[in-house]
This record gives sequence, C-alpha cells and structure tokens, in this order.
Amino acid sequence: MADTAMSGSGPVSTPAPDPASGGRVSALQTAVWRLRSRGCWTDAAALLEPDPGPAAALQRAALLVERCLFTEQGWSEAEDALRAAEALAGTDDERGAAACERGQLAYAATVLGVRDRADEARAALGRAAALLAPGAATRPLLDYRRGLIAEHLANSPQAARAAYRRAHAGATAHGDQLLLSFTWRHLAGLALRDGELAEARHGFTESLRLREELGYLVGTAPALAALAEAEPEPEAARLRAEASRLFRLLGNVPTWLAAQLFSPSGD
Repeated sequence: MADTAMSGSGPVSTPAPDPASGGRVSALQTAVWRLRSRGCWTDAAALLEPDPGPAAALQRAALLVERCLFTEQGWSEAEDALRAAEALAGTDDERGAAACERGQLAYAATVLGVRDRADEARAALGRAAALLAPGAATRPLLDYRRGLIAEHLANSPQAARAAYRRAHAGATAHGDQLLLSFTWRHLAGLALRDGELAEARHGFTESLRLREELGYLVGTAPALAALAEAEPEPEAARLRAEASRLFRLLGNVPTWLAAQLFSPSGD
C-alpha cells in the first residue's frame, strides 16, 4: 500500500487573492508559494518575518511544521514559530488554527518516531474543533488531520474515511485545490487497502493531476509513487522512475519516501 501516514498539508495553500490589491495574488504570497512548493520552507518562512501580525506568524509556523514532516528536521524551529503564533492569536479562529498546527506537529513527531506525542495531537485537534466555527476556512484542514490520526494512530479506517470525506467536501466548497490533492490521495489509500483498485487508481490520479497543475513539486513524487501502487507493470515502473527522479532533484525530500522507492541496497 502507498505509505500515506507522513503526508500533510498546512493552512498556507496556493496563493490567496489579496483584497487590498483588487483581488490579485500578492507578490509576497506568490514568492512564498514558489519556495514552499519546491521544498524551501525555511526560505519561505523567512519572507514572512517582517510581518508582525498573527496571520503571518501562523503561516510561518505552518511552513516550518510542514518542513518537519517532509525532512524530519527543524523541530525546535517549528516549535518556536508555533509558540509565537499561539501568543499572537487573538480570535477563536486564530487560536483554533494554531491548535490545528500544534496537533500536526505532534502527529508528525509521533508517526516519524521522534517522540510519542499522540495524546498531545488528539488534544490539540480537539481544542481546534471547539474553537473553529463550522464554516471556518481551517475546518476542512482540521477534518483531514483528524482523519490522519484516526487512520494512522487509532487504526480506525472507517472514522478516517468519514473525516477525509468531510475534509474533501469542505475543500471543494472553499476551492482549496491543494487540500483536495491530499484528500483524494488518502481516500484512494483506503480504497487500495480494501482492494478497490479502480477507485484507488482514480483517487491517486486526481491527486497527481492537482499537484502537477498547482506546481506543487515537493508533493509530486509521493503522488507518483502512490499511483504506482495501483497500476500494473510496466506503467508502475515508469511512475516509480519518475518519482525517483523528482525525489533526487529535490535533495531526497521527502525523506520517508526513500523506503518506498528504493531497495535496501540503494538500487
């Protein structure tokens, strides 16, 4: 089965239009997205440092949390950024979004074997659920992350599927194409686990299509590798070869993908 336990997404999705610029995407957000999509999370976070507001602090924390999930490094920097975001949060939505990132950092530490923080992850996402309004923009992301915990920490695929479906519906309603690439992938992973190859292939294909269209390069290799799990040879070998090429191009990121792409001998 495709290894989906380590895939994640932050609230900083594709660049959002800036009302102050007539609905255009700001140059700053475009630059942040370009760096993030290529796995340059530290550089992307540095662009946000001059902004002292809570939104920038939360976005910076989310970038550094995602870095931990993809590289297994930078835990202290993510923790510091998250504390700063928590301190600046002044509304329920801001506090809920910060709690959602706290839960994701604890989840990442747990699934990557750094430290068992499963209880902290559950508690933080529970706080986020209590704080976020039903129609909040962060609510679909919260549902997705609760699905991750249900699937990979609680071993409850039925609860995970329900959470992913809620996240998928919310991402569709909010037009969050990047989050949709994650919900498609995880729903497909559950379908593959149940032996539903056609459904799995469709979901993995949609996930890959969205990531390619968005230019989310750092997430494309995992999407290719996931689709390979649902395809017969020789198509599966072609997909794995392309995933391996991108993996090396990005400096062997995400680190956890190596075990899926390469044999123990390194071939």
